[in-house]
Amino acid sequence: MKFGVFYELQLPKPWKPGDEARLFHEALDQLVLADQLSYDYAWEVEHHFLDEYSHSSAPEVFLAAAAAKTSRIRIGHGIRQVIPNYNHPARTAEGLATLDIISNGRVEFGIGEGATRLELGGFNIPAREKRAMAIEAGEQIANMMALDPYPGYEGKYFSMPCRNVLPKPVQDPHPPMWMACTNRDTIKVAASLGLGALAFSFVDPKEAEIWSEIYYGIIKSEQCVPLGHSVNANIAMVSNFSVHHDRAEAIRRGHEGFEFFGYALNALVAHDTVPGRTDMWGDYLKARGNRTQEVIDAAARADAIATGIGTPDDMRAHLKAFQNAGVDQVIFMQQAGRNRHEHICESLELFAAEVMPEFKAEVAGREERKARELAPYIEAALKRKNWMKPLADDEIPVVKASVAKAQVNQTAPAE
Repeated sequence: MKFGVFYELQLPKPWKPGDEARLFHEALDQLVLADQLSYDYAWEVEHHFLDEYSHSSAPEVFLAAAAAKTSRIRIGHGIRQVIPNYNHPARTAEGLATLDIISNGRVEFGIGEGATRLELGGFNIPAREKRAMAIEAGEQIANMMALDPYPGYEGKYFSMPCRNVLPKPVQDPHPPMWMACTNRDTIKVAASLGLGALAFSFVDPKEAEIWSEIYYGIIKSEQCVPLGHSVNANIAMVSNFSVHHDRAEAIRRGHEGFEFFGYALNALVAHDTVPGRTDMWGDYLKARGNRTQEVIDAAARADAIATGIGTPDDMRAHLKAFQNAGVDQVIFMQQAGRNRHEHICESLELFAAEVMPEFKAEVAGREERKARELAPYIEAALKRKNWMKPLADDEIPVVKASVAKAQVNQTAPAE
């Protein structure tokens, strides 16, 4: 099993001067530490206009900084908003390829569409068509990275003439592609498109096993027709993350932040919002009441914690259940609510020292067996794909000159 870290860049109010800058730089420091400790993936979301819940509106900038500061951890868009209203597909392809070059081929490309009225309405995206818009754009982004030149496209949601989209990524034919998934239906969609499943729902191992069976069942069936130029058959599940030798202390450090994460996620779709005037943290505290100590006391008496919060032994049991369910990667949600930077770093270090090694030891053999098993199904899936036809040289349209002769100012600079 592999392990990732995940960032929404949450910042509950009230905000003090410098809080946003501190949040970003602490997240980068955590990511650098994760790289040094041999975590496998660093995922950054893209959201817009979501006060307190996510201040990660320019992940391409954050991930570029992360790529420059690290050497081995894979750099993941988890996810990139690919609908043209958010980001033109050519600009996404250019940015992904540039990031892949800067990171020496470490980029992962998750596609997403957004869900809230704040985001969709802000960019005039019809909610009922967002999935189709994202899939159309995702396929063309892959074509832009793989074809030289890109032949052009006339689609339902965007069109573009023939152009050579540059630069090209280091990874051939393009970075591995993923899709954000929140339920069984989206797991089916991801598998049918040959995309990795970024499962951004907190589910128990029994439900994870059902998702895995659905996903790999479709990967092995004729329903799988790849969206990109390769198949990325992987399931990544998000998990809470707070580790300490004292279970009660692990809960004390992590419970409130993760409970706020769930509260805020619901509030974004179930509550009215006044942009710039939210008090989501205050509302959460009122709704929570005085339950925190009761939760800590009850959980501390339990035999094990099933949420990713607890001792190293609790985490080991939690992860083995997901591994047995067929999950390939667990992504740790450690930056949530007002979880403290130093506690996050301590959890990363403790997990890496006492839990990670035994799972790492099994990765090579597990992946070799999986690749051997899936190879014929992936080969068959790629044969089913309707490939965009590359242009022969004599088919490439000529872009006419703007003027007969360019006027160049050759006036000598002033002394």
